[in-house]
Amino acid sequence: MKIPFAYTLVLGILGLGLIQTAEGASRKEVKPPPQSAAQGTSVLTVGATIVPHAAILGLVKDDLAAQNIELKIVEFTDYVMPNSALIAGDLDANFFQHLPFLEENPTWKAALSPAFGVHVEPLGLYSNLIKTIEDLKDGASIAIPNDPSNGGRALLLLQSKGFITLNPAAGLKATPRDITDNPKNLKFHELEAAQLPRSLGDVDAAVINGNYALEAGFNPLEDALIIEGAESPYINYLVVRKGDEEDPRIKALEAVLCSQKVKDYINKTWNGSVRGIF
Repeated sequence: MKIPFAYTLVLGILGLGLIQTAEGASRKEVKPPPQSAAQGTSVLTVGATIVPHAAILGLVKDDLAAQNIELKIVEFTDYVMPNSALIAGDLDANFFQHLPFLEENPTWKAALSPAFGVHVEPLGLYSNLIKTIEDLKDGASIAIPNDPSNGGRALLLLQSKGFITLNPAAGLKATPRDITDNPKNLKFHELEAAQLPRSLGDVDAAVINGNYALEAGFNPLEDALIIEGAESPYINYLVVRKGDEEDPRIKALEAVLCSQKVKDYINKTWNGSVRGIF
């Protein structure tokens, strides 16, 4: 059967369109790093809690700019949104968490990966009512973080100083229900980590994460009644989506964050309240 020329032409155009569409679809699977207004400059967007993470990132912006990488820092005040934003693709990485926290959520653990560790922020017990740990009275009320990893970390700190005994089977995720001995009859209140500094008017003391203690104006080495020692395993990591660990922008960030310049800055700025691990 003879096919009219016009029909053949239409088929050819449609076929070309399908080929172009397929090629376009395949090209979308391998996207180059986002480009900023500056020609040839890659953009790296990192979410971070304000202190010390965003401050540390701010120190290396110029070092990355010299490598044609524009570092954009997005500040967060909570511990949930940075991971949600990273999974959603709104961030290229985040910098605020330790591995027990990352791994406590199955969705985060499945989608995200630690790229490299930078520092430890010692956890401490703080109070507006008492000046020394010896003044902690029987029946005192203690606020601790309500997420499993940091709540367990708070209880392990109290156990290390002899205030409670925990069931060994509870491991890093102990809760008040795992307390087997409580000679001072301490009363525990579980709150969101960011709320702990503001709880000090309502409780006798609170176990506060290092970044939130710093934001609240505490000097952990001077103001904490008790504080984690150098043995703390809670290293803060830069975290990426799985598969992005070898992204050249992430490797460039690792090189400048784990440098003597940053180590000296951490030591000078926080004098042991934040401890670089490199």
